Amino acid sequence: MGFQLFVSRLSSYTTNHEFKSLFSPFGVVKEARLVVNPTTQKPKGLVLLRFESETDAHKALEAMNGRIVNGRLIFVEVAKNTE
Repeated sequence: MGFQLFVSRLSSYTTNHEFKSLFSPFGVVKEARLVVNPTTQKPKGLVLLRFESETDAHKALEAMNGRIVNGRLIFVEVAKNTE
């Protein structure tokens, strides 16, 4: 299933591809899902990332939480399981 991180406060100009490549140095990113407004299809500034391993996800969390990306301070946290 993988280990999931939730990233918030992203610039609305950040793309899925850009985001996945930003986090891929920490390990294998299995999925990067950009949350969009269903009506306008514009990004909401939120991304759900799924890493192959928990260790890689923790490395990304430690390194990227509180960083500036595209001029915005981002927050990275462990995604809550909704299952």
